[in-house]
Amino acid sequence: MAGDLAVLLRLWEPVALAFFAVFLRVGAAMALLPGFGEQMVPIRVRLALALVFSLAVLPLAAPHLPQAALGAPLRLFATETVIGLALGLFFRLFVIALQLAGAMAAQATSLSQIFGGAATPDPMPAFGNLLVIAGLALAMAAGLHLRLVLALAASYRALPAGRLPDAGALADWGAAGVGQAFALAFSLAAPFVIASLLYNLALGAINRAMPQLMVAFVGAPLITFAGLVLLALVAPAALAVWLAALNGALADPFGAAR
Repeated sequence: MAGDLAVLLRLWEPVALAFFAVFLRVGAAMALLPGFGEQMVPIRVRLALALVFSLAVLPLAAPHLPQAALGAPLRLFATETVIGLALGLFFRLFVIALQLAGAMAAQATSLSQIFGGAATPDPMPAFGNLLVIAGLALAMAAGLHLRLVLALAASYRALPAGRLPDAGALADWGAAGVGQAFALAFSLAAPFVIASLLYNLALGAINRAMPQLMVAFVGAPLITFAGLVLLALVAPAALAVWLAALNGALADPFGAAR
């Protein structure tokens, strides 16, 4: 019986090592992935999700797991953890883009202090909190979990297991992703910034024409109401643009940031 058990262990050892290698990359990415890596998600749930995602990624990633890499567990632990964190951070930039867009929109419409979000895990104006929750819900409904599985599996072709990525290439990729996140955030907040510019120009002209009028008392309720109306009109289109950018990055994470 002991001999049969030893044979069984030898048969399952490559599978266990392959699963461990996949789990290292997926588990590290799971700490930062949009939706699944949020602070409001309990750690035990994230661990369970990492195990489930690893089981889903394993059949797709198995052909890209060389035996030489599996035979060096310490090197595998370091490289796969670094790669997983880099992937998770790259996809996390899209959530940060929504937060930045909400902060810029709230600041432009003078709502950043009125509707503060200090009670949330990531303190941000209510605009940002609303955009993040709506964006994540939309992404989940559009099959975010399936796209993440395919993206994590495809990462093994660009970033082989057991091999540290080139530091220069990784830095360029990360810098391009950060630039894309800021550009996306400003694009989403552009209607609010333009409306704020027009509002302040009009307010300045009225103030010059009628110095005795307290324009601040007239303009403050107007910009607040206009900001809320503009949010209701612009948010669906802005979230559609954000979702398209996220899906493009998931389909080709290393080409979307170029």
